[in-house]
Amino acid sequence: MFIMITEKQFTELINTVKTEAKQRKFKQSIELIVNFKDVDVKKGFALNEVVQLPKTSSPATVCIIATGEMGQKAKAANADIVIGTAELDKFATNKRESRKFINKYDFFLADTQIMPVVGKTLGQLLGPRGKMPTPVPFDADIVAFLARFRSSIKVRTRASLSISCKIGDESMEAADLAINAHAVLSAIEKKLPNGEKNIKKIMIKTSMGKPIKQVQEVKKKHA
Repeated sequence: MFIMITEKQFTELINTVKTEAKQRKFKQSIELIVNFKDVDVKKGFALNEVVQLPKTSSPATVCIIATGEMGQKAKAANADIVIGTAELDKFATNKRESRKFINKYDFFLADTQIMPVVGKTLGQLLGPRGKMPTPVPFDADIVAFLARFRSSIKVRTRASLSISCKIGDESMEAADLAINAHAVLSAIEKKLPNGEKNIKKIMIKTSMGKPIKQVQEVKKKHA
C-alpha cells in the first residue's frame, strides 16, 4: 500500500529535521535520501542526472573549458573559472593537481571542439566522478548555460538501491526545500523502470544529522 506524500507533508518533515538539528559552527546542508525497491542493480541500474532546483541559496561552482570567443564570453559571464588547452596540457602531466582541480568544481562545461582533448587529458578522472563536461555548441548562450548549472545538482548512483543529494541548506525556508525535494523526486521517478512504484522510502537529514523518514513506502503527489 502506498502512502501519499504531499508538498505540505514534505515541508513538515523538513521543519522537523531543522528543529531537531544540533547547532553547528557552519551552515549544514539539507539532504534528500531515496531508497529504491524492485530494481535489479546487477543489470546495470544507474542514475546520473543533472536536476535544476527551483529554489537555491548557494550556486554550484562551474568550470568552463573553452578558448577564443567562447572563452571570452564565459569570462564575461563570470564563470567560476575558464581554462583552455594550455591548462589541459599541464593537467595531463600532473594527475595529483588534476584531482585537486576537479574536486573544486561541481560541474564542467566544454566547447564541443575541445571535448576530444578534454577526454584525452582528464577523461579518466572526470568519468568515474560523474563530472564529464557537458558539450556547449559554439553558438550557444553561455549565460543561460551558466545559470542552469549554477542552480543544479547532480543526482548519481551506480549499482546501488539508494541515492543521497543536497537540496539546499538550513538557511532556506522549509517550503522552498520541499519544492526542491519534489523536483528531484520527479526527475528520479522518470528514470526508474516502474516510476514511483520503485520508490521504497524517502528520508530527509542535515549533513551531520540522522535521517528522518516520512513513511516506509511512499508515492509522490504534487500538492
